[in-house]
Amino acid sequence: MNVVAVFGASSPRPGDPSYAVGVRCGRLLADAGYAVATGGYAGLMEAVSLGARQARGRVIGVTVPDVFPNRPAGNEHLTEEMRAATLLERIHELVEVSVASIALPGSLGTATELLVAWNLAYVARFTNAVPKPVIAVGDQWQHLVPLLTKELNTDGSLVTLVDTVDEAVAAVSMTTGVR
Repeated sequence: MNVVAVFGASSPRPGDPSYAVGVRCGRLLADAGYAVATGGYAGLMEAVSLGARQARGRVIGVTVPDVFPNRPAGNEHLTEEMRAATLLERIHELVEVSVASIALPGSLGTATELLVAWNLAYVARFTNAVPKPVIAVGDQWQHLVPLLTKELNTDGSLVTLVDTVDEAVAAVSMTTGVR
């Protein structure tokens, strides 16, 4: 089964509009035949996990208990938990197990995950590999990705900017060939 990594803020809670968007993202991915992989904890990671489980999907959580000792285990919706020793190993594992990455709104951690996925897509060309799709959802990425593209003189076309999770899942399906 193909896996899609989904990155997003850890702060949204049930009842928040962004939490509902995360649930929808997970459900749409599972309905499209994808497993999801997240950081495994609360917020949008939990919301995506919940949505995927509601659609009877596989949910992988890549947790880092040594970095977050106050979070002893992943959220209750995971079907499997993988433990990483460091944040960088966690991000690497999320991108490595996936066929594509989706960045939902978030903060510094989400931006780091998006940048790592983008950078790995960029360097794939050096080994003649096909870059894995990277999709970013929402206004903050619509501003940040073009700014970084210009300021860092890099290839912004490696990040598909969309407004909604529906568009994100459609972009994943179109670029990975899974429908």
